[in-house]
Amino acid sequence: MSKNTERRPAVSRRTFLRDTVAGAGATAAAALGAGAVVEAAQGQGAGPAATAAIRVPAEFAAAAATRATPVEFPMTGAQVFARACKEEGVAALFCCPGNYPVIHAIAATGIPAYGGRHEGSMAHAADAFIRVTGQIAVCSGTEGPGFTDMICAIAAANAARTPLLVLASNMSIFAEDTEAGIQLGYQQPTTEGMKKYGKRLIIPRRVHEYAGYAFRQLKSGVPKPVHLDFPSEVASARFKDATELEYFHDKARYRTESRPHPSPRDIAQAVALIRTAERPMIVSSNGVFYDNAWDALERLAEKNQIPVVESGAMKGQFSDASPLSANAAPGALASADLVILVGQHCMPTVGEFAFGPDAKFIRIDQLHEDIGRNLPIDLGIVSSERAALEALADAVPAARRDAWIAEIAAARKKFEDQNDEYYRTGLKYTDAVHPAVIARELGDFLYRGKLPREETTIASGGFGIARYVRRELRAYRPGQIMNGAYQYGAIGPDVGYAVGVAAAVQLGAGPQAPYKGHPIICTTGDAGIGYTIMEIDTMAKHRLPVIVIVYNNNAWGTWVQAAREPLAMPIHLFQENLRYDRVAEALGGHGEYVTRPGDFRPALERAYQVAVRERRPSIINCQGRKEFWDREKFPPGTLGKIEPGVMSYYH
Repeated sequence: MSKNTERRPAVSRRTFLRDTVAGAGATAAAALGAGAVVEAAQGQGAGPAATAAIRVPAEFAAAAATRATPVEFPMTGAQVFARACKEEGVAALFCCPGNYPVIHAIAATGIPAYGGRHEGSMAHAADAFIRVTGQIAVCSGTEGPGFTDMICAIAAANAARTPLLVLASNMSIFAEDTEAGIQLGYQQPTTEGMKKYGKRLIIPRRVHEYAGYAFRQLKSGVPKPVHLDFPSEVASARFKDATELEYFHDKARYRTESRPHPSPRDIAQAVALIRTAERPMIVSSNGVFYDNAWDALERLAEKNQIPVVESGAMKGQFSDASPLSANAAPGALASADLVILVGQHCMPTVGEFAFGPDAKFIRIDQLHEDIGRNLPIDLGIVSSERAALEALADAVPAARRDAWIAEIAAARKKFEDQNDEYYRTGLKYTDAVHPAVIARELGDFLYRGKLPREETTIASGGFGIARYVRRELRAYRPGQIMNGAYQYGAIGPDVGYAVGVAAAVQLGAGPQAPYKGHPIICTTGDAGIGYTIMEIDTMAKHRLPVIVIVYNNNAWGTWVQAAREPLAMPIHLFQENLRYDRVAEALGGHGEYVTRPGDFRPALERAYQVAVRERRPSIINCQGRKEFWDREKFPPGTLGKIEPGVMSYYH
């Protein structure tokens, strides 16, 4: 484990419950058990309501108590594939009904399975799970509408370079081209350009062979989604023994764990560039996370005193507690004279990153053919991220860069002073909740209060609200922040993303292990919440303790663009003062409606206690004003962004 994660040990769940929840509530929660908490919380009192309380079906507890049995011959094609998923360490399945033989077979192996309300939301959940764990997760949909519901999520995962395994049922090979059920059979063109590899399985005896193809692509090189279609003949085929299957080999024989290492000459050239640089900076992105390279990153940065700024679909590979962190120092980026891009699989074009025009660039990537695309480079190194960082950490001399580190510190202070100013301005608006207040109070709660600052994992979403909240969010260990908008910027997946993030933390998957069982935070806007709000039910029934903060300003984030065009205005507006918190209550969650700035922090504390005591999700519905995005009348208005770092939105 990285030293970043060792500085402040995680609080045990027992200690956390003791210190955070006052005696009687904790005792009651423990006595009732998880399955009865919603009924106890919502069904108190006399009358019919007490007998019709929302409750989690007993089948959930029965499933949790059931042990999986090994899958052995004879097997169906679906079971052959499910067994490969289990042996490859697939960490979770997210789906809706459909593709039944395959999803049932996967669940039967003991792989944690989460059933939700919408295939697209559950595909986003699988994507988010991977972004905070680095482990493989599966999403599944039925052919036709179910599969097409997933397209936005597949595209977002592709843009984020997520190794997402997409499974879909397919009409039978026999019924090809007949329009049976008005569902055409060949899905692969639909995901063309949105995946690394795809295949419609048509020969049943090759099902295990193609499982090998899928996992070889998922676990090697630069990741992207893999999409497999299962016609009924493949899923239902029966095999008496291994002789009836082609290429039925162990994973050690159909793929390798070996990774490319940098050439000594490239490392020598990189060291020469670092030696002559006065203000070098490392950009740490997705590849550092997926290659578990954060220890090597820290060793290189500290040895040669090279500041680090993060980009990517997840944050925390380098702790924001370090004086070398430049995440909250956007004003210093332009001063860098050497930029080392590590694992930046989706490259910015010239000018997208805030580095100066005279900066030199080193790029470390596993794809030889991608180096030099979009952004001209001075040195390209073909290597896995960890191998290159380890080699550089060994080869660079120890150095002190006091002036450069002081410049970073000054830029960080200027940035924090600006945040203070925004917060003071936000407090002046007393008739609604300004986003600057939400951002600062959330940051205080997470990092400057009773909670250990590295504890809570964040699903960071929203659009306008994100421009404020991200300025206050910090990451102190790998996978602490999931950047939902990375590259694709899809509207509305935030609650779906939170399902995956919460599942990862509750399971303690990957780097989330020390924080197993803790609540998570999700941020979104009123534009986004409408897309995936029904997944509050998914959270409630799976006991996922999520606090969803909704910034409700009665409008799309595009309102300012139409502010002076009355006929265009209805396109950009919602009904005012909608009660998303009541929807949460109706779906088995907890609701808070906040209309004044001083009420947000108490609401957050109550929702957090509900998450700990009852393992229920909450929506904190923060009533804002659309006019807060108007810079002239309500400064500071909509904030800009600087990439990379905490202000980044797409990178």
